[in-house]
Amino acid sequence: MTCMPVKMLASSVIALAAFCAAMPAFAADCGETPASGVDWSNCNKKNLMLESSDFEGANLADADLSQTSLKGANLTSANFEKATLIRAWLENAKADGAKFDKIEAYRSVFQSASAQKASFAAAELQRADFTGAQLSGASFEKAELGRTNFAKATLNESKFALANLSRANLVGATLGGKVSFDRAFMYLTRIEGVDLSTATGLEQAQIDLACGDATTKLPSGLKAPTDWPCPAEPN
Repeated sequence: MTCMPVKMLASSVIALAAFCAAMPAFAADCGETPASGVDWSNCNKKNLMLESSDFEGANLADADLSQTSLKGANLTSANFEKATLIRAWLENAKADGAKFDKIEAYRSVFQSASAQKASFAAAELQRADFTGAQLSGASFEKAELGRTNFAKATLNESKFALANLSRANLVGATLGGKVSFDRAFMYLTRIEGVDLSTATGLEQAQIDLACGDATTKLPSGLKAPTDWPCPAEPN
């Protein structure tokens, strides 16, 4: 007599487990207010004023944040993978350790932001502005960086392997340590006055395509092309 309830309970547990396994994962709460750890994945958050908000550790993967202002926001360790940040403003944001892999962020603004050890792998960042940003240890591997502005940015130990740096501006940037440029495309990349003496992965063919001058410092074994400096280009 006592075994029947146990068998029934076991059957109920199995049925409940099967039901839960078949249920879809909980959806993000797009109506939730900005907060540390918030889940806004796949949410439409375009044209918003979210300045100084706290998104530390938040999940913003696949979210649309086009033309949204995140100026001064805390984005530390947030996940923006595959998010849309076209013409978004992130000036003075703190995004250390954040994940920006595969974002679409044409003409986005990261001026004076801190994104140390952040990942921008395979990101679309054409004409983005990183002027004065703190980007030590950041990864831009395989990123599209055409005409991206890194003027006066700190890029110590950063990675640009396989990135498209055509017409990007590195003038005034600090590139200390082993900054990687392995197989990066550097057509008309502005490196006037830049110290690349400790950079890795650079080959003469890349330097021949780039735009430097007499004050550009190159790694041992590489030499400045005879057609340096390049003429100024319109923006």
